Amino acid sequence: MLVALLCLALPGLAGCGSSRGYANTPRPPAPANLAIAVTNSRVQISPDRIGAGPVVLLVANESSRSRDVVVDGLAGGSSCVSAPASTGPINPQGTARVSIGIVRGACVVGVRNGGPAPARLTVGAQRTSAQADLLQP
Repeated sequence: MLVALLCLALPGLAGCGSSRGYANTPRPPAPANLAIAVTNSRVQISPDRIGAGPVVLLVANESSRSRDVVVDGLAGGSSCVSAPASTGPINPQGTARVSIGIVRGACVVGVRNGGPAPARLTVGAQRTSAQADLLQP
C-alpha cells in the first residue's frame, strides 16, 4: 500500500518548481581576429570589412621603427569605436594583441605621429550571436 502511494506521488512531485521565467539574453558574437601589418610605407588590415562585435587586433610591426597603432573614427563620419584604441609602442619586428568592441561605422587604422599610410576598416551590422556555438567561453 505504501509503495503504491509513493508511485502515485512521485510524478506529482517531479512537476514542482518555480513558475517564474528568467531572461536568457543571447551571448555576444564570438570575437573575430583582425590581422594588422605595419610596414615602412603603409598599414594593412585583413579583413577590411567585418560585422560589429568584439574583435582582437593582432598587430605585427614589420617596420624599422617603433610604432603605436591607433584605431580611430573617420573625420565627419560614423565611427566604429567609441574612443580611439591604441596598442602602445610596438618595437620593430614585434607584435601586440588588443581586444576591443566595434560598432557599425568606419575607422582609420594608422600610426600615431604620422608615418605609413593608414588603412580603412568598414564595420557592418552586428554579427550573429555565439549562443549556439559549442566550446565558447
